[in-house]
Amino acid sequence: MKIKITAALLVSMLFTISCTNLNEDLYDKVEDGKFGNTPKEVDALVGGAYSSLRGFKDDISNNFPTSEYVFFLNETVSDEATIPTRGTNWYDGGQYQDAQKHTWKADNRMILSAWRYNYTGIAKINAIIYQIDKSSLSDTAKAPIYAELKALRAYYYYNLLDLFGNVPIVVNFEDTSLPSNSTRKQVYDFVEKELLDAIPHLTSNIVYSKLTKNVAYSILARLYLNSEAFVGVARWQDCINMCQKVTGYSLTPDFFANFATQNEKSPEIIFAIPYDSKAGTVGNYMNSMSCHYLHKLTISAIGDYPWSANGMCAQPGVYSAFADTDKRKKCMIAGDQINLATGQVIVMDNGEPLTYTEEVTSVADAKDNQGVRLGKYEMKAGEQWERDHDFVLIRYAEILMMQAECYVRLGSPDLAKPFVQQITTRAGEEMPTTIDLAFIDKELLKEFTFEGRRRTDNIRFGTFFLPWWEKGATPKYRAIFPIPSTVLTTNKNLLQNPGY
Repeated sequence: MKIKITAALLVSMLFTISCTNLNEDLYDKVEDGKFGNTPKEVDALVGGAYSSLRGFKDDISNNFPTSEYVFFLNETVSDEATIPTRGTNWYDGGQYQDAQKHTWKADNRMILSAWRYNYTGIAKINAIIYQIDKSSLSDTAKAPIYAELKALRAYYYYNLLDLFGNVPIVVNFEDTSLPSNSTRKQVYDFVEKELLDAIPHLTSNIVYSKLTKNVAYSILARLYLNSEAFVGVARWQDCINMCQKVTGYSLTPDFFANFATQNEKSPEIIFAIPYDSKAGTVGNYMNSMSCHYLHKLTISAIGDYPWSANGMCAQPGVYSAFADTDKRKKCMIAGDQINLATGQVIVMDNGEPLTYTEEVTSVADAKDNQGVRLGKYEMKAGEQWERDHDFVLIRYAEILMMQAECYVRLGSPDLAKPFVQQITTRAGEEMPTTIDLAFIDKELLKEFTFEGRRRTDNIRFGTFFLPWWEKGATPKYRAIFPIPSTVLTTNKNLLQNPGY
């Protein structure tokens, strides 16, 4: 292990940009103890940790969180979205069909992407903590920096806990030995302890896109909400307690303000990944992965909009789950697509109209216009391939719905009503006379459509294991993914998850 932090390492930590400063300086060779001693240097180091949330792209797997990591994996194994093969397009070795059918194997590229995305973020944070260790900062000055970095690392480990369960816990930058699996319970306990230990040193202020007390409380609430699914112990009241500690946020009156180009202005967003195409951020192109190639003509009369890939769409039944009066239904694009230049329905190359249908023939053989498309984030003329809206990770609506669900599970549905009321009122819907788990499940689908979290809800509600479109019953062991085969090949200390 070299005792110098070289330019190559710093570039790896700062390879995109800081969340708070889009013009970070890169430093050449820096001896231990000679970097991270000034506020500017500390900001540069910590900014590198946050920039890892955007993911990266290489020749091994695609790890941008707004595409292959969150959407292509979490969404396509849920009851919400699918990536059907359309002719010769979107087969890609059958990985998307396997995701839909719940027949994935350990060599699935999306699974490798999820593993590498999270562990790359963790490795960067460990390197930054090492550099702070070696700095001349006082212990008092280091405490809030460590808290912020460890809380962010805990977010990555929460993802791994959810996705893979029995993963290695790696926290020492200087330890080059090959790690062994920790149990899912050990990972769960680690995430909880790291967050609880960090909270006293985190800021109570609302700081956009930073790990604050509010963000840590929100991640803990998620942990406790899914505790029974993760480790077999229900912690509904603990989830409520964490939610009640989240303060300073409110629902924005316009649901879609959360997904506008300038969505950083929303009072609802608790945690997000900032993007700015002019500053060179990458990985924020999900809107282009869903719509048909000619969809650009519905946005600009001259087609002044990036190319679309005609991939992901909603599974049959998702669009019709919304009442026509539900304002949130506009998060999906359905029906005839009108050419702004002619006022007529766009005609595809095969001569048929571009009319998005809820029906999808099959995951293995879908027509180009089949499937309702993603339209939650704003699309407008003149956009670049890389979008400027920030990618939302946690919204205040989730805090409300977590409390509602926990009260129902604790046998007090009347206590859930004030939380549900805020959600349904904004959506333009009536409150039901009875709030039960079936209603909560359906409301979660409608409120968080295409936000990359449906798989976890499916598992918690048990629907993940039931048959649905193009899928039979799913064995319980598939609640977590296999450790990628290439990871097992390079680390003989790891054991594969049971069942795989």
